[in-house]
Amino acid sequence: MSAPEERTAPTSRPSPPATSPHESAPRETSPHETSLHDYALFRRGIEPDGRVPARGYPLPDGPPEPGRPGLTLREAQEEVASALADTLADPDPVRAAAAVHLRVRSLVMPHRTVRACVVRLPLTDEAAARRTGRRLVRTGTTPAAVQVGLGLLIRLGEPEDVPWLTVLGTLRGFERPAVAALDRLDRQAAGLLMLRTRVRDTALYPLLDAVEAGDDTATLAALTGLPPDFRTMGYARRIAEATDLHRLLRAHPRDPALLLRAAGLLRRMADQYDVRAEILDYGPAMETYETLIGHADLLASTPGHRAVLLSIALDLHSGPAALLDWRPGRREVLLDALGRLPAAPPPPDDAPDDPAERRRADWTARTGRQPFRVPPDGERLRIEVVAEDPGDRGGVETRILVDGRPLVPALFGKGPGESPERLLDTGLLRAGAEPREVRLAEAYCTEGCCGALYVTIRREGEEVVWGDWRGAVGPTPPEYRFDAVAYDAELERADRDRPWSWPARSVARLVSDGLRERPDLLARWDALRDWVGTVWNEPDTVDVSFTYWPGLAAGNRDRVGPWLQFGWRIPADGTPIEEQAAAVLDRLASTDPKSFAEVRGGSREHAEALGHPWPERG
Repeated sequence: MSAPEERTAPTSRPSPPATSPHESAPRETSPHETSLHDYALFRRGIEPDGRVPARGYPLPDGPPEPGRPGLTLREAQEEVASALADTLADPDPVRAAAAVHLRVRSLVMPHRTVRACVVRLPLTDEAAARRTGRRLVRTGTTPAAVQVGLGLLIRLGEPEDVPWLTVLGTLRGFERPAVAALDRLDRQAAGLLMLRTRVRDTALYPLLDAVEAGDDTATLAALTGLPPDFRTMGYARRIAEATDLHRLLRAHPRDPALLLRAAGLLRRMADQYDVRAEILDYGPAMETYETLIGHADLLASTPGHRAVLLSIALDLHSGPAALLDWRPGRREVLLDALGRLPAAPPPPDDAPDDPAERRRADWTARTGRQPFRVPPDGERLRIEVVAEDPGDRGGVETRILVDGRPLVPALFGKGPGESPERLLDTGLLRAGAEPREVRLAEAYCTEGCCGALYVTIRREGEEVVWGDWRGAVGPTPPEYRFDAVAYDAELERADRDRPWSWPARSVARLVSDGLRERPDLLARWDALRDWVGTVWNEPDTVDVSFTYWPGLAAGNRDRVGPWLQFGWRIPADGTPIEEQAAAVLDRLASTDPKSFAEVRGGSREHAEALGHPWPERG
C-alpha cells in the first residue's frame, strides 16, 4: 500500500524539481504527486530573489482544511491517539507512513491540531516512531500527515533531520513546529529559519544572506552594521543564535562594534516588556556575558555605551539574567568588574542640551550605584525599584528578590513586576490581620490574554507569609516566610529609597497621593480618577487621567448613560516638586478639569450628548 493510493493528488501541485539534494530518498508518491518537502524546494527555487514570504510559502491547493466547532483538546487528543497509536509502533516506516496518510483523512480537525496532539502521544517504540516521523517529513504529501511527522521529530529528531526540517519549515503553518524540532538539534538553523519566515525588516536581509552563505566576515559586518535604532523585539535570541554570536565574540573579543551589538542583544533578551524574557533560553548566555564584561573597558568611554553597560548590570543584579546557572560567586565577580569601570567623561560645556541625552545622563547618575550595592548578610527579602534606561524603553518596575533570586521572572516570566506606585505607594505589600491577594506582575500582553501572577499575603504571629499563588508558570511555588519585623523594615526602606525617580514622576506621585487622600477634588466635578503618572514617551510630562460620569457628585451616577475619559498633561517646569504638585491639586480644587483637559476616551456619540468636542485623530 502506498500513500498515493489513499488520496487524490492536488491538481495545482507542480511536478518535482529536476534535481533535489534529497533525490535518492524513496517516497510514497506517484509521478504526478509531489511531497511537500519537494514542493517547498520548488517554491524556493522559482522565487526571483530567493526570499521566503511572510509566514512562509502557501501550501499547494487541496481540499479545504477540516474543522469542527467546539472540539476540545481532550477530544482531539483521544481521536488522534485512536487513529495513530498502533501505526507509530510499526517497525516498517514505509508501511507506517502510508497508514498515517490514510488514517489522518478521518480526523476532522486542523492539521496543526493533529500535530499538537501527536506531541503528547505516549509512544511504545520511540525508534519506530522516529523512523515513521522521518519518513513523513521527507515524503509526506498531505499537511496533516506531515504534521504528524513534525510532531514526532519535535520529540525524537536527530541531527540528520536538520536539512529536511529546514526546508519544510519554509511552508506556511510548518515554520513553528520545524523551529521547535530544530531547537533541540541545531539552534543556528532554528534561528535562521525563524528569522527568514518571521522578520520582514529589510535591514536584516544582508545579515541573513551572509549567515546562510557561511561568510563570517560578511556576517560580522552585517551584524555590526545594523542601524543603531534597530529594534529586534522578540528576535534578539534568534539573531544571536543564527549568527553564532558567542563564536564571533571569541574570535573578535576586542571589536568595540561587536561588543556593543552583543550588549544590545543581551539587553533585549533580558527584556520583559514586549515578549517573554529569552535570556534563560540562550545557551551560551553566561559565556557571552563573560566575554562582554571582560572587555567592557572598550565601551566605557561614552555616556551612551556606559548606559548600556549599566542596563546589563541591572539585569545581572535583579533581572532575569540573575537566574542563570552561575557558579557560586561568579555573578558577583562580573558585577564588581562592571562597577569598577571608570565613569564616562562629562559632555563638554559647549555640547548641545539635547533633552534625550540629558534624561539619559540624569538616569545614569541616579542609578549608577544601584546594581553594585552589596546586600546585608542574611537578607531574605529585598525590594528593588528599577527604572530602565530612558534611551531604551524607560519602564519602571518593582523587583522582588527572595534569597537573592528575582521572583517574577522565576515564577512567571511573561511580564515585568508591577509599578512601585501600585505595590509600594498603595501599601498593597503590607501584611495585615486579614489575608490580601496582590498582583505582582501582569503579562506583557495584558492579563486577559496571558495572565498575571498573584500571591496572598498574610501575617501569622511573628511571620509574614506569602502563599496561595495564582498564575505561576510551572509547579506551584512554595510558601515564603519572612520575619515580620525585617519584612516591615524592608518595605519602609524601599518606600523611602527613591533615587530611581525623576522630577515629573515625583510630582505625579504627590498628585496621586493628594487625590487618594481627597477624592472630593475630582468627585465634585462628577469625575473619578483613572491614573496619575508620567507619559511613557514624554517622561518629563505628568499625565492625569479621569473619567466623567454625570450625576456622580449628587450620588445618582448613571452607569448606563454617556461617559467620557479625559486626560490632562502637565509638563514639569523645573519648580520644586512639592510646589508643582500643590499647584496641580489647587487647580483641580478650583476649576472644573473638563474645561482644560482633553477628551481621550468614550465615543463620539457620548461626547455630542455631553457637549464636548470629540478629538479628530489622524
